[in-house]
Amino acid sequence: MTLLDVSIVNVALPSMESSLGAGSSEVQWIVAGYALAFGLVLVPAGRVGDLYSRRLLFVVGLAGFALTSAAAGLVQSATALAVVRLAQGVTAGLVNPQVLALIQQLFTGAERAKAFGLFGTTIGLSTAIGPLLGGGILAVFGEAQGWRGVFLVNVPIGLVLLPLAWRWLPKQGRARTAGRLHLDVVGLLLLAAATVFAMLPFVLTTGEDDPPARWWFLAPGLALLAAFAGWERREERRGNQPVVAGELVRTGSFSVGALVGIAYFAGFTGIFLVVTLYLQTGLGLSPLQAGLVQTPFAIMSAVFAQVGGREVSRRGRPVVVVGLVVVAVGLGAADVVAAAVQGTAGAIALSACLAVAGAGSGLVISPNQTLALADVPRAVAGVAGGVLQTGQRVGSAMGVAATTAIFFSTLAAQGSSESVFGEALSDGLRVSLGLVLLALVLAVVDLRRRAGHHPARDGAPDGGAAGHRVD
Repeated sequence: MTLLDVSIVNVALPSMESSLGAGSSEVQWIVAGYALAFGLVLVPAGRVGDLYSRRLLFVVGLAGFALTSAAAGLVQSATALAVVRLAQGVTAGLVNPQVLALIQQLFTGAERAKAFGLFGTTIGLSTAIGPLLGGGILAVFGEAQGWRGVFLVNVPIGLVLLPLAWRWLPKQGRARTAGRLHLDVVGLLLLAAATVFAMLPFVLTTGEDDPPARWWFLAPGLALLAAFAGWERREERRGNQPVVAGELVRTGSFSVGALVGIAYFAGFTGIFLVVTLYLQTGLGLSPLQAGLVQTPFAIMSAVFAQVGGREVSRRGRPVVVVGLVVVAVGLGAADVVAAAVQGTAGAIALSACLAVAGAGSGLVISPNQTLALADVPRAVAGVAGGVLQTGQRVGSAMGVAATTAIFFSTLAAQGSSESVFGEALSDGLRVSLGLVLLALVLAVVDLRRRAGHHPARDGAPDGGAAGHRVD
């Protein structure tokens, strides 16, 4: 639900604009506010879950997400919806780090890789199926008020999940730590402020008359990030528990996995918005038809996430490298198709190319997370998951900003005919392809590093079964 709400809103924006009379600034915050608040809360929520109770944080976040979803579906003004979306993003950020931390806590070795495979399936489906589900809801409830169903559908799901989560998740959800529990409030505030300033220029980029001054937000973001790093070193020297433990930063597999994740999410997340714009605005397809074109990506991603989850414990980083190569091939083919073929034939060919990219994506997301978290101590699993997902959210914001800016700049320069929409999509896809290739370079570098260093030669970390290679 939490990741679906990143993409499902895009197809419902025209319905929201007409129903609520939303202006461009309000629409921007309806979309960007959720992503910003989501990314802001991930690391603090992971840290609090590690120190106190992962189950409690999960249940509180889930209940809050259901409530804010109900509020979002019932609001009567665009401003109110933008505010509620901020609150919805906060509750989503409470939930997600606990999932990764609980997988770390409950599973080891090959079983952990399978669990991450299921998690990767969820990510792939929720990210890619948003346009289809949103289009289906609009088709059922009508385009005038159908956007409300996009949010209200979360309420019954949340009500079903709450008692199941309370019953099935382990009561001792937190890691045991020696000595007193210390929450680094100053570090959390510094990191939160740095995240806001770092993400703002990207979430405020739409490609249409964006103010150049927005990029100045990066300067205080970098300064606050440097201050955060200095404060964390100081806390560690004093024997306190920093937000991001030094051992986490110094874990090579985690650092490289985080960078691969940032680059890959920057590459693949932006695809869906520009493809949706091309299909609906350029080709005149309905939201449901546009969603159907993108469904093969979701299906193939889900199928191959299971393959990746099984293979990563035996083959390690090569699984991610192969996946990135396949994604690059699919995006390259989509680039050619978008520029050369229009109409129904172009939509069908684009769908086939996205299916190839989806197969590769399934081999990237969950295996990369498995490798990134393989050597992370369970005591900091929540904050590790928060850091990973914060990087993914920042990467997603960067990718969406870059691809949409290029897409709209091509339209502004050449007009809005069907063929120009194809060229604009092609230009946007090249940005995504470049970011995926950057992730590939990072993965290959890590592969070469691991070839000379095998920290888990005899088995998976944290008690994994012998014989399962994770390097």
